[in-house]
Amino acid sequence: MLPYLVAAIILIGLPTLYVAVRYREYRKFLAGAFFVSSGMQFYFYLAKISIRLMWTSAVQSPGLSAVRGTIHFVLFVVCWYFGWFFRAKRRAD
Repeated sequence: MLPYLVAAIILIGLPTLYVAVRYREYRKFLAGAFFVSSGMQFYFYLAKISIRLMWTSAVQSPGLSAVRGTIHFVLFVVCWYFGWFFRAKRRAD
């Protein structure tokens, strides 16, 4: 399972990171996505709902939902700041 996860991070994560750094509108979209995801993860934690991973016997515990919710909230704040408020300074060459 670990090789598949590493391959997915490389194939999906690196292009997403490139687009997020390059395009401001994409950071705005990611801010909204991370906000919704963090809210759902915190709800699963507070309601003590375990989540089964499709097609496997793995189960995500409510404690892991709290950790994921926290990480997604931090990513929301970062994307929100850099997508809506931060303006790169133009260099005068």
